[in-house]
Amino acid sequence: MKLKTALLGAVAAFALAPAAHAERGSDGEVKIFYYQAVSVLNAYLSAGTKDVEAGSLVLEPLAGFDQDGNLYPRLVDDIPTAENGGISADQTQITWKLKDGILWSDGTPLTSADVKFTWEYCTNPDGGCAQAAKYEGVKAIDTPDAKTVVITFEAPKPYPYQPFTGGTAPILQKAQFEACLGAAAASCTEQNSKPIGTGPFIVTDFKVNDVVTLEANPNYRDPAKPAFAKVTLKGGGDALAAASAVMETGEFDYAWNTQINPDQQAQMEAGGKGKFVNAFGTLVERIEVNLTDPSADLPEGERSTVKHPHPIFSDANVRKALSMAIDRQTLVDVGYGGAGRPTCNLVPAPAAYASDNTGCLTQDMEGAKALLEAAGWVDTDGDGVREKDGKKLSIVYQSTVNPVRQDFQALIKGWWNEAGIEVELKSIDPGVFFGGDAASPDTFQKFYADVEMYANNFDGTDPEPYMAQYLCDKIPGPDTQWQGENINRFCDPAYDAMLKELSTTGDPTKRGDLVKKMNDMLTKESNAIIPLVDRGRFSAQSNTLGGFVMNAWDAELWNAQDWFRVK
Repeated sequence: MKLKTALLGAVAAFALAPAAHAERGSDGEVKIFYYQAVSVLNAYLSAGTKDVEAGSLVLEPLAGFDQDGNLYPRLVDDIPTAENGGISADQTQITWKLKDGILWSDGTPLTSADVKFTWEYCTNPDGGCAQAAKYEGVKAIDTPDAKTVVITFEAPKPYPYQPFTGGTAPILQKAQFEACLGAAAASCTEQNSKPIGTGPFIVTDFKVNDVVTLEANPNYRDPAKPAFAKVTLKGGGDALAAASAVMETGEFDYAWNTQINPDQQAQMEAGGKGKFVNAFGTLVERIEVNLTDPSADLPEGERSTVKHPHPIFSDANVRKALSMAIDRQTLVDVGYGGAGRPTCNLVPAPAAYASDNTGCLTQDMEGAKALLEAAGWVDTDGDGVREKDGKKLSIVYQSTVNPVRQDFQALIKGWWNEAGIEVELKSIDPGVFFGGDAASPDTFQKFYADVEMYANNFDGTDPEPYMAQYLCDKIPGPDTQWQGENINRFCDPAYDAMLKELSTTGDPTKRGDLVKKMNDMLTKESNAIIPLVDRGRFSAQSNTLGGFVMNAWDAELWNAQDWFRVK
């Protein structure tokens, strides 16, 4: 059966913008500010967006997603389809053909062996991979010649574009990483800090959680690009400082994820040095509710909903009460203005996948109190905190250091206090929180708290790999070096079965229905995830930086090879 055009999700060839300059490196240095400092440049060892973004300057996937969510070739000649023979009639295989002449930055050729190795690296049973959901359902990869990659799936795969697409699934050089398989992955400091890539830049220096310095890749496939000879990517500080560095002092050319309130946005933009750029995609600020006992005193590897369920949040009604007590519109007004929209969905877009789930949009404080009361949590001593069986309804609520997130924490704490819940707030440096360091107790994967708040999204317009993150086998633990996308330890065989059905369903309407049901299972039915705000990608761009195109469907640095200095 031919793959339907609608299912392709607007797959299209993509023509890169013409070079702004005739000579590589002619525009000197470009300065980038990621206040969430970069910890590693290998996307497979970090689920942190800041690490994926920085690594995308060096490492590339076979194909990416443009600013409209269309799939376009990067390291291949064409996007495989049923019509061009790239997808088998039984939908169990997809064949990619590498472009001629693509070199790694060390001058050696990119081959199909590198692509196959990348899959082996991420799926090695002795290691952990932060992006394992991208390779869900891959049975085998064959390389009949140096340019051909044949991916075979375990079953018909109507949407076969998950592996090796988007910034979260780049190709690693086999020669550099072959000693880093399995348990050795995290210890390969040189490889993870200075990966050899096919992208427009190469790393010259990397100070972890501080500064990444890069220069133009002399072997990049377009001899006129990149226009910038050097990139300085600075980390640390906060969103306000990052925005100011572009919009007020002019010290930097671009600042990522400038989460500042609407009044500050307007004041900075009035200065005339730059502009804020915004695009809505699938980025959702949400609260993940820990379904397991978060005590760090438990033996490593024993945190599960079966062995050690959460002492409070095992009751779905308590989780629901948390959501009901929140006024999402106030959060948007305080934190984002026009750059945010209240949402009840984990998957807010594309429209075909967005559930008609609006019940949480109106705050229901009295309903929240009634649910807690019915669940047996009662304030018997008049101190404002409910208790049950001698235990206080007291929780730890963590997030990253960020002015908007601290505002959110304060507001939500107030609402939860009103409902009779005692709340301790904890703020963690974002470089640590999202860093993926298996030795740190403060990563969002370890989740030694009761609830935690952050945002993430998925590449492209098809949410199948994103939904796969909540499979039972994606729970982080010591056996995976604490890599894994199932942060709240949700585990439901019915959900896993639904994901399996999604992976073999070709009809666009049925795919949409399945994603909506899975979204509702995670949010409306279980309240294991409490969505708050559908956030636009929101960053700051200097008026002297040309070629930047905001992209909500892939890494924001997706077209850095096309950036240039406005004279």
